[in-house]
Amino acid sequence: MAGYGVKLVRKVSSTRAFAKVAPHVIPAFDRTVHRLTRGKVLPSARMLPGVILTARGARSGLLRRTPLACMPEDGGTWILIGSNFGRPGHPVWTTNLLKHPEAEISWRGRDIDVRARLLEGAEREAAWAAVLAFWPPYATYQSRVDREIRLFRLHRVEEG
Repeated sequence: MAGYGVKLVRKVSSTRAFAKVAPHVIPAFDRTVHRLTRGKVLPSARMLPGVILTARGARSGLLRRTPLACMPEDGGTWILIGSNFGRPGHPVWTTNLLKHPEAEISWRGRDIDVRARLLEGAEREAAWAAVLAFWPPYATYQSRVDREIRLFRLHRVEEG
């Protein structure tokens, strides 16, 4: 039954209707529940692992909190996928990270200082293959847009 549930979620998340509605509903719901549970619950993480990214706005410099799906990697890094649900245009949070790569994530109730790095070339290709194996609907998102979906690797910033 669990396998059927995952297949259904993958199928629904690949639809244009999901891409139209989800960006307006899921982040607001995630932010609210995350705040009310003091960082312990992130509803969308039931489908995919997720973080709350806190990054400075590229133009304003103000802190922006964005719930995002992520792909955790062995070794304590994370891949963030700028899919924008397969909609045109890069998501704003990707522009913020390009300008201000020092950020913070809330991961499983813990706040972690990170540095983001845009992946390019062969490194991006290897990460993209891993992302597609992890969550195949990203291929559908990429097929809908002319832009290359941005991938970022987040590394912990060492304390001290």
